[in-house]
Amino acid sequence: MPHPHVQEAEAHLEALRAALAAHGITLPSLGLEPPSFAGTYAAPLIALGNCNLTTAEALAAALRKGAAG
Repeated sequence: MPHPHVQEAEAHLEALRAALAAHGITLPSLGLEPPSFAGTYAAPLIALGNCNLTTAEALAAALRKGAAG
């Protein structure tokens, strides 16, 4: 039986991927966290994954820019 929130989680995942891409940021490991399907979480978890230092710096800069308005 599929998790009841898979489509919702996939939609949020794609929205996050698109928002990151708009800032030139790609997280190669971005995806749904498989173990969360077996747990008691209300919805699947999104794994942000690993990134190199350049990507971490770009992500931090984009978040700071967004927070500044």
